[in-house]
Amino acid sequence: MGHFRRYAARHPEEAGVADQFMAFLASAPSVFERSHRVGHFTASAWLVSGDGERLLLTHHRKLNRWLQLGGHADGSPDLAEVALREAEEESGLTDLCVEDELFDIDRHWIPERGSEPGHWHYDVRYVVRATGTEAFVVSEESLALEWRPIPVLIDEPGTDESLRRMADKWLARAIA
Repeated sequence: MGHFRRYAARHPEEAGVADQFMAFLASAPSVFERSHRVGHFTASAWLVSGDGERLLLTHHRKLNRWLQLGGHADGSPDLAEVALREAEEESGLTDLCVEDELFDIDRHWIPERGSEPGHWHYDVRYVVRATGTEAFVVSEESLALEWRPIPVLIDEPGTDESLRRMADKWLARAIA
């Protein structure tokens, strides 16, 4: 709960979303499991280059969209560790460092797919920085990976709204 309270204090315009996350966290012990049908926690990585100028994006195989790396908590309440694990697994990069504080939160609907009913993802995003090589390996979950200059994401047509919001946050943070 403390992470969400601190996030709301840093981003008062998102306090209502942080309240939704806190209520969901308190709603059931199974919120970190995919089997929690109404929704579950996921974690994403705002995976930036060592110089902080570029972001590694995945052309997601199932969603056919360019997004940040990330995935399901699969029972782990340590969402920073989940974001780091997903970044490593989906990029093949090593020598990654994850920041402890939340960078962004996003609640989004996942439509029904096959036998899986529609449900909510409560996605918690962390800054993950590449500190070694930036030579990635495309995993089975991606059609492609690409390092993109962060400022380009703001004006690029078709950029996911939450990616645009995170790019704004990142650039504002760099100025501060």
